[in-house]
Amino acid sequence: MPPIDWRVALRAFAGFVAGVVLWVLLSPLYDRVVAAGAESLMRAFEQPKVTRLRLAADNFTTVDRADFDPRSKRPGISIRDLTFNIVLLIALFAATPRPFSDRNIGGFLVAAVILGFTHVFGVIAEVMSIYVAKLGPWSTVNYSDFDRNLWGVLNHFYRLVLMYAIAFALWWVFRGAAQAEPAKKKKRAR
Repeated sequence: MPPIDWRVALRAFAGFVAGVVLWVLLSPLYDRVVAAGAESLMRAFEQPKVTRLRLAADNFTTVDRADFDPRSKRPGISIRDLTFNIVLLIALFAATPRPFSDRNIGGFLVAAVILGFTHVFGVIAEVMSIYVAKLGPWSTVNYSDFDRNLWGVLNHFYRLVLMYAIAFALWWVFRGAAQAEPAKKKKRAR
């Protein structure tokens, strides 16, 4: 087993702490952006346009539809639960040998924008999984077995696999060639 490089571990830990602080402080604003993006995208494909995502005071987002009975309870989702992988992305970019280099920061910004699009997809998958499976008889009347399986699998896949895999994949792709060179040099030296 290779020895631990404590400088890398310290940078990753500092990035993790910074990521948690940024995520907690910026989540209320970011949740609004993600909810607005998910709502707009969903409404673009709905006929009639009925979905509304409303942020509540308790950091949850209420899923509302114009065709719901006004007396029925509205389901809620936590967008924060779908976006915490930004902390992992920040920690990974912080662990690189030169975390404040232009290439690393540029790669991080591109990766963060792409990650933002996956957050919108995650919210859509969450809302659709509520529509297809959690609204009792309404769900079975309005959605087929195929729809229920598709959106259920997509929602679980996002939560269990994609949230983490996309952060690692984006870091790997956008970390820059300079980050990969030290590993190649170490292999040649042996």
